[in-house]
Amino acid sequence: MKQYVNNSAEGARRAVFAPVDNRARVDAVIRRLSDAIELGLLADGEQLPGEMELAGQLGVSTVTLREALMALRQQGLVTTRRGRGGGSFVSLPEVPGEERLRVRLAGWSTEELRDLGDHWAALSGAAAQLAAERTEPGDLQQLRRTLDELASAEDAAACSRVYGRFHVELAAAAQSARLTREQVALQTEVGALLCLVLGDDAYREEVADRHRSVISAVQDGAHASARALAERCVQASTARLIALRLAMPRAASGPRPLEGTHEQEPRSGRRHGDA
Repeated sequence: MKQYVNNSAEGARRAVFAPVDNRARVDAVIRRLSDAIELGLLADGEQLPGEMELAGQLGVSTVTLREALMALRQQGLVTTRRGRGGGSFVSLPEVPGEERLRVRLAGWSTEELRDLGDHWAALSGAAAQLAAERTEPGDLQQLRRTLDELASAEDAAACSRVYGRFHVELAAAAQSARLTREQVALQTEVGALLCLVLGDDAYREEVADRHRSVISAVQDGAHASARALAERCVQASTARLIALRLAMPRAASGPRPLEGTHEQEPRSGRRHGDA
């Protein structure tokens, strides 16, 4: 029997502001909030909760939170205003240019991309199946709004951000905070790279159609179909990234660049669920 839940947008936001784990709490707060900002789960210009409230939501001390906010300000992801109406506000980062994204893609081997795609497909497939089991039609309104944004996105950067948010909201619709956090972390790894394949208008329409099919299967409670359709969405995008990577000149390959917050640590040492 299906259960009633809040919409997927609220579920995604709850996952963002859920308590962080006990390991390296400053780093965990930085990663949690920066992932959410880069993915667009927190809107550009949005005011964050006050320090005491936010620290309480994340389960950290105000000292830890202030240290994390300072780091986010240094990264340009948060701005602080003083005085009446002041506080900490989200500052959405610019997507790297195509050349920088190609350099970043060149830092991935095809085996790594395939492995990432397998993990992504497993997450989204499981989320779609659980959402089909647990949600009511009214709970899918946010996913439909996100789908409308995806279909009307004016450029590849906007499309890639909404694409990632759709998969996060799908995990939230599955009523799984852990799946949602895993999906957030994964999307910040792969999301920007999708700009390289979403510049094709025909493919963007195909992506919107695929996501529309996922929503229909979830609404119908078609568990197996929802899972298979979500997996195919991911597999198609991963295949395009791999094809683009294989088409790159051999000279373009090299060590993965150390740019941006998430590029500064070895990828093999990062677990998607650490945040």
